[in-house]
Amino acid sequence: MRWYFYVAYFFGGAFLVNAVPHFVSGVSGRSFPSPFASPPGKGMSSPMVNVLWGTLNAVVGYFLVSHVGEFHIRNICDVLVLGAGGLLMAVMLARAFGPLYAKQ
Repeated sequence: MRWYFYVAYFFGGAFLVNAVPHFVSGVSGRSFPSPFASPPGKGMSSPMVNVLWGTLNAVVGYFLVSHVGEFHIRNICDVLVLGAGGLLMAVMLARAFGPLYAKQ
């Protein structure tokens, strides 16, 4: 397998994990920080912006995983790389958004 397939799977995992908080906050009707807020990533964006941003992240993640190379869910290396990207994004999100919600 080519090395860039693993890069795509890594970033696919990151995009898929990033889709979750935005989409869930949006469909729950809650504001959530997004890159479109002022200041970016710290200000709150509307639920509609978060639904759209979460959906875009899910679509990008889907295409990176399913249309670059041949991702196989039973191939441990593919899954580990996808999981590593997702885990790194989850840790980054927790560190970025934790202080914003700790103030409440």
